[in-house]
Amino acid sequence: MDILLVASAFNSLSQRLYAELSDLGHQLDVVLAAHGPDPVRAAVRESRPDLIIAPMLRTALPEDVWQQHTCLIVHPGPPGDRGPSSLDWAIADGAGQWGVTVLQAEAAMDAGPVWAAEPFPVPPVGKSDLYRNEASDAAVTAVLTAVRRYADGGYKPLPQTDESVTVVWRDAFRQERRRIDWERDDTTTVLRKLRGADSQPGVLDELHGHEVFLHGGHPEDELRGRPGTLLAQRAGAVCRATRDGAVWIPELRPRKSSGDPAPFRRPAASVLAGYRPGLALPEVPAPLELPAGRRTWTDIRYRQHGDTGFLAFSFPGGAMSTDQCRRLLAAYTEALTRPTRVLVLGGTRDFFSNGIHLNVIEAAPDPAQESWTNLNAMDDLVEAVLRTTDRLVVAALGGNAAAGGAMLALAADEVWCRAGVVLNPHYRRMGLYGSEFWTYTLPRRVGPEQAGRLTTQALPVSAATAARLGLVDRLVPAAPGDFAAEVGRLATGLAAAGDLDRRIAAKAAARAADERDRPLARYREAELARMHALFFDPEAPYHALRSAFVRKTPGGSARPLAPAAAGAR
Repeated sequence: MDILLVASAFNSLSQRLYAELSDLGHQLDVVLAAHGPDPVRAAVRESRPDLIIAPMLRTALPEDVWQQHTCLIVHPGPPGDRGPSSLDWAIADGAGQWGVTVLQAEAAMDAGPVWAAEPFPVPPVGKSDLYRNEASDAAVTAVLTAVRRYADGGYKPLPQTDESVTVVWRDAFRQERRRIDWERDDTTTVLRKLRGADSQPGVLDELHGHEVFLHGGHPEDELRGRPGTLLAQRAGAVCRATRDGAVWIPELRPRKSSGDPAPFRRPAASVLAGYRPGLALPEVPAPLELPAGRRTWTDIRYRQHGDTGFLAFSFPGGAMSTDQCRRLLAAYTEALTRPTRVLVLGGTRDFFSNGIHLNVIEAAPDPAQESWTNLNAMDDLVEAVLRTTDRLVVAALGGNAAAGGAMLALAADEVWCRAGVVLNPHYRRMGLYGSEFWTYTLPRRVGPEQAGRLTTQALPVSAATAARLGLVDRLVPAAPGDFAAEVGRLATGLAAAGDLDRRIAAKAAARAADERDRPLARYREAELARMHALFFDPEAPYHALRSAFVRKTPGGSARPLAPAAAGAR
C-alpha cells in the first residue's frame, strides 16, 4: 500500500515504523505536521495514500483529511484512555502494565474506533526510555496488525462505545503535579517525578536563584545531606539530597525566558557553573566496577564474567561529548588490561550512541572548535576499538544508533542488535561528511555501492534490514529488559568457542594486511580534512542545522518532507 506518515517530528517511533513498514513492501511518504495543516493537505493530494498513519502527533489532523481518508492515530495508552499525557500518568500512578492503541481519527480526541491494541509492561525507567523501548515495541505490533486488518478489508474496528471499553480522560500532566517538595517527598517519589519527565518536559525547579528544568533521575545510596542541598558532582551530573536519601540528576535545562543563551538540555554541572562560577561541588568518582548491591549513578561501568568483559555505557540521549568520549576511551583502555578473550561494548537498554554532543557544542564559546575537539575525541575512541587485535570486540546495541555512534558499533568485530533497534548510518541531516573511520568500516561491511546509498539517501534502517545488508551480525529477539542478560549468555558462549583463538589470529592478520594497504591514519586524515572545512566555514549548513535541532526551532521547507530531511534523534 501507499502509506503517508504524518508526525510532529520524525522521532524514534516514526523512524521505526517507516523502516519496518518499508521492509514489508509498503511505499512510505512522510510529512511533518509541525509546519501546519496546509503541508499535510498538500502531501495527501500529492501522494494519494491508501492509508494515513500518525505515529506521534502534538496537534490534530485537519478535519477535511480525516473525513476523506482513513487516518490511524497511535495513542500511547490502552483502549479507552484519552488525553495528551498518557505515559506521564502511567508512570505517576505506578502502573505495572500499560498499552498502545491504534484508533481511527475523528472529531473527539482519542475517541475513534479501535483498529488494534497491544499491552506492554512498565519497568522503573524514564519516560523516554519506556517510549523508545516497551511502548515502541507494542506500537509497532499494533500498527502492523492494524495495517494488515485494513488491507484485508473485512475488519470492523471496535467502537469505544462498546461496553468492553472503559473510557478514562486524563488531563495534561502539568508542572504543578511534577513539582518536587524536597523537604517532604521521599526518594521514591522524587525519582518517580523525575523519571516521568526525563526527556520532556523536565521538572521545573530552582537552583541558585535560577529556574531550571531537571532531566533524569537515579538513586544514590551513600551520600546524605539537608533535603534539597546539592551534595556532589560526577561526570557532569549533580547529586541532590532528598528527605531520606539522594538522587543524581544528569542534565538541566534553563527556561527559555531566563535570558540564558543556551536554554536547552546540558550536563547539569556545566549549567550550574554558569550561574555560580566559583561553585565547588566535590567531585565524587565512582569505581569502574561497582561493588555488588551498590545503588548509585555512573554512565560507564565494567564487569567481568570469566573470559568475557562487559563495558557498559549510557549517555543521555545517546550523545557523547568530548569529556564522555575521553572517559569512555580511558575505561576501554582499562578494560583491555583485563584478561579477557571477548569484550562487549554496550549491552544496556536504550540508545547505544548518536555520536558527537550537539547540545554541548551549541553551548560552547566556539562551537566550531568544540565540534572539532569532540570529533577528534570520538575518532580516538573508534580507532582504539579498530586497533584491538588481541581479543574479539562485540558491539551490543540495546537501543538505536546513528551517525558516529553507528560507526562506533561498526568498528567492533561483531555487531549484535536488539530486534527493535533502528540504525541511521549517515551524517547527512546535519550537513556533515562524517568521520569515525566510516570510509573504512562501512564499505568493508556492505560494499562501496551500498555504503554510498546509505550515506546519501540518509534513511532509517530497521534491525532486520541492517542484518540483511551486513551492518549487523546477530539479531537478538529479546525484550528491552532481557537484552543485557541475553547478550551476556551469548558472549559467554562466544568466549568458550573452540575456534576463538583462530578467529583472533585471523582478525589480527586482516588488520595488519589492511594497514599495509592503507593505514588507518590516512582514512582519518582524509575524513577530518572534509570535516574541518565544514566546521570552520561559518556559512556551512551544519551550523544552522545544528542550532535548529538543538533549539527545537522550525527548519527546512514547508513542503512534505522526505524522511532524510525530517529526522530527529
